[in-house]
Amino acid sequence: MKCLIVDDSATMRRIIVNTLKNIGITDVAEAANGLEALAAVDDSIELVITDWNMPEMGGLDLVKALKADPARSGIPILMVTTRGAKEDLIQAIQAGVANYVLKPFTPELLKEKIDELKAHA
Repeated sequence: MKCLIVDDSATMRRIIVNTLKNIGITDVAEAANGLEALAAVDDSIELVITDWNMPEMGGLDLVKALKADPARSGIPILMVTTRGAKEDLIQAIQAGVANYVLKPFTPELLKEKIDELKAHA
């Protein structure tokens, strides 16, 4: 499974990449914002893990852009963010996010959410 990690924090990207490696996902690409992510998404990407708050293009706009593109609309998206308000969760799900993780998170929680996405793929 090839995964694209989108977060403006290099440290957070590294944490997610290391967590993915620990659960056996080693094919990983990275982007620092939604614009970079849109350029990086190709046919090989099977999962997008994105932050919400980023410069240039945030995660919610990235989700909307991916879901609006028929060629990329089927890619599952996991939102990993500090935004925990119920309204934020509803907005993300309505935009097309398949699952939602609040920062800080444990490696076990991230694995659980990814396993849920794989089970529904």
